[in-house]
Amino acid sequence: MKQSSNVTYKLFLVVLLLCAYSPIFSQTDSILLQINEEHLQFKKNGMQVLGGWALTNIAVSGFMLTQTRGVNYRFHEMNVFWNIVNLGIAGLGYYDAQNTSAEGIGLIETLSNNQGFGKILLLNAGLDVGYVMSGLYLRERSKQVSKFSNRLKGYGNSIILQGGFLLVFDIVLYSINQNKISIWLEQHNFDVQISPVSVSLGMNF
Repeated sequence: MKQSSNVTYKLFLVVLLLCAYSPIFSQTDSILLQINEEHLQFKKNGMQVLGGWALTNIAVSGFMLTQTRGVNYRFHEMNVFWNIVNLGIAGLGYYDAQNTSAEGIGLIETLSNNQGFGKILLLNAGLDVGYVMSGLYLRERSKQVSKFSNRLKGYGNSIILQGGFLLVFDIVLYSINQNKISIWLEQHNFDVQISPVSVSLGMNF
């Protein structure tokens, strides 16, 4: 009989604690939903900027293809080719963010998604540097040949421009993303503890 009373008492304490902390859990879920919604909107905004750049290049350089010859023609030709790809990337990225739900994502996954996005931007920035260097190489190479000189120089100039834009674009997005993570952790009292073997996340109440 005594054992049964102890079990009942413990169950009562559990129910009492759950009732006491349920508003806190609801508040945490609400904060995480807001953070994930903001992150998805941030990604959509980034894809809109990239898509706007792509459309502008396609329109302007597409028109200039009818007005130029030689090096400038090749410059605008590559601009169009490059930004058709950019437009596709922007469209797919926007579609993915638009169709991703911000609900039901836990704290660890929320932080992981944001940090993963930052890592992708850093990787892209490294590729962007490679694009710029490739453009410089093509421009220098154009001085050593005669048959494809205009194409090499025009393409090189275009790749330098496009790679330079993407480098600035990715670095700016990365900086904003990292700043958002820091602000979220500070404003909402998220606690991150990192050890050599694990990463633990929590919320200070």
